[in-house]
Amino acid sequence: MKGRGRALLKTRPLSFPNETTLENSANGNFTMSELRKDESTESRSYASSANDTSRRERVSEEEIAELEYGRRRNRAYHENVDQHYRVLIPAGMRVLELGCGTGRLLAGLDAASGVGVDMDPRAVRAARQLHIDRPELTFVAGDIETMEWQRYEPFDFIILSDVTVTLRDVQDTFAGLKAACTPRTRLILNFHSNLWRPVFWFAEKIGRRRPQKIANWLSVQDTLNMLVLADFEPITVAGRILLPLDVPVLSQLANKLLDKLPVAELVTLAWFVVARPAPALEGRSDQPPPSVSVVVPTLNERGNIEGAFTRTPQMGRWTELVFIDGNSSDGTQEEIARCTELHGHRWNRVLSLVQQGKGKGDAVRQAFDGCRGDILMILDSDLTMPPEDLTKYYAAITSRQGEFINGCRLVYPMEDEAMRFFNILGNYFFSKVFTYLLGQPVKDTLCGTKVLWQDDYRRIANTRKFFGGLDPFGDFDLLFGAAKLNLKIVDVPIRYQARTYGEIKISRWKHGSMLLAMSVLAFLRRMGFREPQR
Repeated sequence: MKGRGRALLKTRPLSFPNETTLENSANGNFTMSELRKDESTESRSYASSANDTSRRERVSEEEIAELEYGRRRNRAYHENVDQHYRVLIPAGMRVLELGCGTGRLLAGLDAASGVGVDMDPRAVRAARQLHIDRPELTFVAGDIETMEWQRYEPFDFIILSDVTVTLRDVQDTFAGLKAACTPRTRLILNFHSNLWRPVFWFAEKIGRRRPQKIANWLSVQDTLNMLVLADFEPITVAGRILLPLDVPVLSQLANKLLDKLPVAELVTLAWFVVARPAPALEGRSDQPPPSVSVVVPTLNERGNIEGAFTRTPQMGRWTELVFIDGNSSDGTQEEIARCTELHGHRWNRVLSLVQQGKGKGDAVRQAFDGCRGDILMILDSDLTMPPEDLTKYYAAITSRQGEFINGCRLVYPMEDEAMRFFNILGNYFFSKVFTYLLGQPVKDTLCGTKVLWQDDYRRIANTRKFFGGLDPFGDFDLLFGAAKLNLKIVDVPIRYQARTYGEIKISRWKHGSMLLAMSVLAFLRRMGFREPQR
């Protein structure tokens, strides 16, 4: 565990060079090179601090070894922590690590830009020296409990790895970090379980672990309460690392499989918490309401098309309908054209596409590429999910109560024959599996109605490596993509109605076996055995 404390040197906060700054440099705004000119203090510009160690005393190998004593002595533990952060944080993000030490964790992330803050100037100089070839990384000496984060531009992820135990006022520290956040920022912290305190005491007695200055030893519930009091909302809470030693085969088994089982995580060494700024902090009345694209995948659904036109509500600044047809043989495309002529004036735009590939997942992805709305919605063309209920999804996502809104058919009683018995059993089974795999409660994984921000979908699409082309419906692909981005997933219960036209497109046994195969694949990747390449 890395020691933390008060800063020995105060820092002068500087602006972070965001994309707009770099793109507009030709117009006279700050450029990266201009920011590099300011090197007068120990905490230099974000952009330059990693590049110039020649003006400062170099840190010897012996000093680096001293600074990294805990990391080297407990290499297996830190490797597991680093690996978990690589899973939690996608590539290309802006990352702030508080209590960064020599910067090994931050350097192991594929960040577009990274800032590490530590109280020890020697650790900061060592970090700059060790990562001099990483111009996107900057290391600053400062006190994380008192720094004025509102003078910095925000980050996508903020990391506190084994840091909260050293803080005198955890709630105030969390609260201060809100100024470095956007609504999409994720705060990630890991800390040791209280159950391991006797183990640490014994490790110190035998020289396996150096004595640490502990300011507090909060429980998981204490930490979650501190986050809530500081206006953060916890998203996922997970115990990790059963065996913090490098024991061949056994360590892999314990830390890649057993520690992720529901009961075993209660005795794991480390707890990882992902939180987001509370929704109440995000509302702005001066912003125009977001626009909406409603995607309607069709395959032989001629009798339901007019209902999609007449029953779908107008939402936001404007709403567009995007139909994507899988080469229907019952006149669906002609019906879309007829209804566009008859009802198209109600919509900002009606777009009719013909699917190039196969499967609903492929259709949705093709349609999403043609959408213009801020919010993307999927409406099944069988209209078993009442289109009128889309306003509930809109309210949930625009209020920021959730960032990925998932329909749930398993709360209210269904109409007779709305869902066959074995389909109900399958849905309940996959809901339990995916709640465990995603780390967030999801009651109905296969409900076709899903709503998300277009920006978030683009991020999901850019990192789509989880299932490849295995998911025919696209539901699992979107759910896992949302979980991978640490989006808050919220179920919206709806009253599921019986189909009035056409036939169900799902084969219980064929598609059920495919979904089971995807569940196994997801389980293996959650265990860390088959993590996609970054």
